[in-house]
Amino acid sequence: MMSFLRFTAALLAVLMPSVLMPGAAMAQTGPQTGADPITNALQWMQSILLGPIATSLAVMAVAGVGFMMLTGRMNWRYGGTVIVGVFIIFGAPRLVAGISGFG
Repeated sequence: MMSFLRFTAALLAVLMPSVLMPGAAMAQTGPQTGADPITNALQWMQSILLGPIATSLAVMAVAGVGFMMLTGRMNWRYGGTVIVGVFIIFGAPRLVAGISGFG
């Protein structure tokens, strides 16, 4: 259980700089003219959650959790929760499009 807490703390330490540096995230997507600020904020959040940095962090998280599960350092239930969470985050746009009928 202690190694899971250390892993979670390390993952948060890696994720926090990407959240706290909005300038780097906005460099990938230019400002859209005519869009309201709420839409811009939501698109910025989506680019952070689904961008290349988040993808790399998710791959490392799944690999780390998988290794910990295989070596017996993490409960399979906790590991499965992390992996399912990653699938939900990256599958959310497709899920919403399918539910709303636009996919």
